[in-house]
Amino acid sequence: MVIPENSFWQEADICCTKSKEKWTLGQSHRAEILFYQYPDLEKAYCLSDELRKIYNQNITKSVAMLKLAHWFKNVEESGFKSFTTLKRTITRHYSDILNYFEKRSTNASAESFNAKIKNFRLQLRGVRDKSFFLFRLSKLFA
Repeated sequence: MVIPENSFWQEADICCTKSKEKWTLGQSHRAEILFYQYPDLEKAYCLSDELRKIYNQNITKSVAMLKLAHWFKNVEESGFKSFTTLKRTITRHYSDILNYFEKRSTNASAESFNAKIKNFRLQLRGVRDKSFFLFRLSKLFA
């Protein structure tokens, strides 16, 4: 079976953003070909999938610490610069990130609200009267 190159790369991109368990048979086949030709890509996929699985599991904070420590070790062994940067970021915010495993809540709603405020400010092309701006925000988003 000959697969058009654009279609192959699009499907490869899709399967690399999903967990292996969610792949279709075609995506499994494409991933097998892709990972055979690019073994570093398979290592990078496995690292990202491993981190995804840590967050998707219903585990306690102490188990998460242990699993993240194993993930950190795997990142160091891989030698990938981008994952090393991610490891440093996680380390910098370690306690805040581990708090996620206590109540499994994030600050996504606050981030979404901040994005709405920024968008509103952009639509007005800046803010001259701060008190009026806050008044309008309270009327629109309260």
